[in-house]
Amino acid sequence: MTDEQLPPEQPAAGADVAVAAEPAVGTEAASGSGGVTGPEPYGADADGGDVAGGGGAEAVGGARKARGALVRGVLRWAAVVTVFAVVGASTAYGITRMDRTDVPGLATRSDGRWAYPTLTKPPLPSGSPGPFAGANPSGAHYADLRALVLPAPEGATQDKALAGSDGWLATEDFLKEFEEARRGDIRDKLVDAGLRHVAARGWTTPDGITTRVYLLRFGSVAVTEQVLGDTLTRYDAPVYPVRGADAYARDEDFPLAPQSKNVALTPYAETKPYGSEQVRLAYLSAGDVLAMIVQAGKGGMPGIPFQQTVVLQSELLE
Repeated sequence: MTDEQLPPEQPAAGADVAVAAEPAVGTEAASGSGGVTGPEPYGADADGGDVAGGGGAEAVGGARKARGALVRGVLRWAAVVTVFAVVGASTAYGITRMDRTDVPGLATRSDGRWAYPTLTKPPLPSGSPGPFAGANPSGAHYADLRALVLPAPEGATQDKALAGSDGWLATEDFLKEFEEARRGDIRDKLVDAGLRHVAARGWTTPDGITTRVYLLRFGSVAVTEQVLGDTLTRYDAPVYPVRGADAYARDEDFPLAPQSKNVALTPYAETKPYGSEQVRLAYLSAGDVLAMIVQAGKGGMPGIPFQQTVVLQSELLE
């Protein structure tokens, strides 16, 4: 067979045809009749030989693949870390913006306080001082007394019997709060003290607690303090028990912190054994106004709503 008839030379067994046909890294295909060769591939010696023998192109391809896989892995982990960081920051921000009762597992059990509407003091007539201003030595409340009565909390049922006529309660209706045998004596003392008006409000909350609030206006702070200290109260018990309770003791559990320096407070609690209900009673003296707050709860009157009611009424009278 002549040289012209010899078949083309076949690649050796196991040789990588694809790699052998792959151009070297950094070379460009020939343009026109000549070729321009770029930088030597990594792993080639200065004479153009292969440091690893005949596997230079294969080593270059493997290195490229390894570097590509490494870069892709780093980018994937960076993306995952970024997503978790964003989600974590968003969750932390959301938690800080939530009320404790909105966070699962961190809900705070109610301590028995009621949801009262936002309290707003009624406006004073133009040029009139507040009850505890230096220019008001009599402690007069020039604001409408009916607007100074504490409003009922949310969900409560109003006691229409205390609405009175045009918001004013008759003295006889106020006296029904006491035992019938003592009402005449109390009426005489209040009239002698110059009682001017009585405003009231009552309600029953869904938990069954009944509340009655009375505001009595007199001529001056001196008269009010006298009625409180001489007519209606002693330190350890009220002079005239309200209906539903006979024996009282001073409520020593009432906190001192929220008490106002301008409002004199005398709180009482019915002592055991009491019947189906326990009564709590408080008197407040604030300028020319005397407040009486009565609350009763079946099986025992809790202290929290009583304290809350007394403190809020005190704030309205300041």
